[in-house]
Amino acid sequence: MAFEGLTERLQNAMKKLRGKGKISESDLRDTMREIRLALLEADVNFDVVKDFVKTVRDRAVGTKVLEGLNPAQQIVKIVDEELTKTMGETAVPLNKSPKIPTVIMMAGLQGAGKTTTVGKLANRLKTEEKARPLMIAADVYRPAAIDQLVTVGKQIDVPVFEMGTDTDPVEIVRQGLAKAEADHNDYVFIDTAGRLQIDEQLMDELARIKELAHPDEIMLVVDAMTGQNAVATAKGFDEKLDVTGVILTKLDGDTRGGAALSIRAVTGKPIKFVGEGEKMSDLDVFHPDRMASRILGMGDMLSLIEKTQKDVDEKHAQELTEKMRENSFDFNDFLDQMQQIQKMGPMDQIMKMIPGMANNPALANAKMDPKDLEHVKAVIYSMTEQERTEPDVLNPSRRRRIAAGSGRPVQEVNRMIKQFNQMKKMMNQVSNGNMSGMQNMMNNAGMGNAMGGKMGQMAMKSMSRRIKKNKKRRNKLKRRRK
Repeated sequence: MAFEGLTERLQNAMKKLRGKGKISESDLRDTMREIRLALLEADVNFDVVKDFVKTVRDRAVGTKVLEGLNPAQQIVKIVDEELTKTMGETAVPLNKSPKIPTVIMMAGLQGAGKTTTVGKLANRLKTEEKARPLMIAADVYRPAAIDQLVTVGKQIDVPVFEMGTDTDPVEIVRQGLAKAEADHNDYVFIDTAGRLQIDEQLMDELARIKELAHPDEIMLVVDAMTGQNAVATAKGFDEKLDVTGVILTKLDGDTRGGAALSIRAVTGKPIKFVGEGEKMSDLDVFHPDRMASRILGMGDMLSLIEKTQKDVDEKHAQELTEKMRENSFDFNDFLDQMQQIQKMGPMDQIMKMIPGMANNPALANAKMDPKDLEHVKAVIYSMTEQERTEPDVLNPSRRRRIAAGSGRPVQEVNRMIKQFNQMKKMMNQVSNGNMSGMQNMMNNAGMGNAMGGKMGQMAMKSMSRRIKKNKKRRNKLKRRRK
């Protein structure tokens, strides 16, 4: 997964500090050496690493962190802030034209996932802004490039303007823009040609398209798995086109982190979006602060909340919340919840968004196998309606009957019922703002160290405060209605 090696190295470096009551300059120097090696191993640009380590060391010494209370936590805070600053501090939105259409020119090398990313971004705007985008197929060189864009267009129900492979790309763009103006499309995406490497012919063509289209956004699509090579690519395109933003793709792959941590610092161009999956919905806004937290293993609760809001039906979630509050969560709800979680993506990626969960040994094989879900369904469907809604009636003889009916071992049925009871208990405690119950349950599951750090505790307390605050607000609204 993305940044796994870097996260582990940085966590190990910080762990050595946390075990000390007092930190000396020698301890700080050793930690900085570990951080430097971790960043270099992650293929981060050498100059970026040198400046980063110097800044962290200077801040730690200059503000007398070593002499203060909880110096280890303060150093983690400094590293977090500097990682965020290196990647750009804040999310940068798309440039938009004051009048339609907004023209977005997409550029990049072959294999970076440019055509797929065009579809993902068009789909995002169509879904979230109710936009009416048009995609222009201007890559006439790569075999099946036009067919791929047309297929993507059908998948997301977005029109594609194409004139085959025998027309000059500049002419295709000219007529495509005229089509967009006539149809009142509010966004136009120009899918330009890529190469295996930057060459003059490619850059000349892109420059001519830019001169004709006057794009509001020139978005460079970069493969995050290429490390420092991504930075060299970004510099090359920027010198010729003056790109306005970067999209990192394949962030769900074996990404060491070099591209994400180097591009902004070296080129000054913001990373605006990241792609983490194959589905058309797998494109997210790049938040430097959240990414820094993930790299340090502190989770990313805001992104997890946003992902939940996007992937989980709101009405269904409200009904489930009421059931949790009333402690009436049953096996039908359990099955629905399992299916909702499966929709959100790979379990290991979801769990790593929770503070303290990154690189936890207990989560190394945290997967949700589709077969496991089918087994759960078989067990639940073998229950009577009463057993589903009143789980307390499941005595040993009923469990043996359910096992026989579902074709699963009795031990598996018992294990699933135990998981259900744990989930029910945890959800009831969380809905009442009691996060300590969730902590205890994780300890029992062998995850005690995952949430035991100060950062994890702080995040859990913050979540608890938010839940209690929302509960008070709901009660206040109810009283007003009465």
